Amino acid sequence: MTELILALDFGGTKHTAGLAARGEHTWRGRRQMFSPPGADADLDLAAMLSMGQALLSGQQPAAVGVSFGGPVEYSTGVVRLSHHVPGWENKPLRRIIADAFGAPAFVDNDANLGAIGEHRFGAGQGYDSLLYITVSTGVGGGWVLNGRPWRGHDSMAGEFGHTVVDPNGPPCVCGGRGCVERLAAGPMIARRAREWLSAEPERDTALRRLVKHDLAAIDAQAVAQAAARGDEMAWEALAASARALGQAIGNAANLVNPQRFVLGGGVTKSGARYWDAIRASARSAAMPEVHFDIVPAHLGDDAPLWGAVALVEIETGA
Repeated sequence: MTELILALDFGGTKHTAGLAARGEHTWRGRRQMFSPPGADADLDLAAMLSMGQALLSGQQPAAVGVSFGGPVEYSTGVVRLSHHVPGWENKPLRRIIADAFGAPAFVDNDANLGAIGEHRFGAGQGYDSLLYITVSTGVGGGWVLNGRPWRGHDSMAGEFGHTVVDPNGPPCVCGGRGCVERLAAGPMIARRAREWLSAEPERDTALRRLVKHDLAAIDAQAVAQAAARGDEMAWEALAASARALGQAIGNAANLVNPQRFVLGGGVTKSGARYWDAIRASARSAAMPEVHFDIVPAHLGDDAPLWGAVALVEIETGA
């Protein structure tokens, strides 16, 4: 009898659900939706449950794997909070999902599951140690060490986005200053570009033309597109992100010495020049004796979703 695994990925701005059979590496069904402005935990949860039920079409899953974009206490499946969506504080997500689908549920944060997914199915296959980093609305990280997920004492290992690279930098939502997330995430790239263009209103740039002079329409994707067209102001906004990210990668390489860093998330689609800047910054921060490589995630945006499938397989002994 085919055992179905339902995978759910709660993101900061979009949610994805996938249905797979145990042992298969293709989706039997997949759905995605974006959160409306002003969404909260209850609204996002209702939408995700609806997508999951639609994929199942009355079938019973053997188990449900859940990826969440924020800190999760793995042993209990309780969400600590979301830095981007209100209402998630101390929500018992594992129990809610298990009750909704009548099946065992396993919940972890999206970066941990991105690491597990890439290790089992993607760019981390054949590697004993890696750090998966997602760069999107926020910046997160997940470790695989000695072939196993490493969550740390309080399930807080891998909070790569809150590695401080500039102690005098801008304040972060975590309460610190100069964190990688505050310097390298998509919204910060867009904000940096908007501020620079606002300071020089007469300057004609590819980015300004791309958004038809509506600075509020600037996002990280527009910045990357303008940079690819030769807009040096846009490139510098993107490069500042790459340098901060690379510096933190170099620090992590010195500290833990993994074989590979696997990068995913929307911002990492910003082109070869962006990747070159990350690698150069990381290499300059790492000791010469520390060897590693930095590669794109093979599973793309679905890395955490496939990680949710892998988590179910790991936890149920497959």
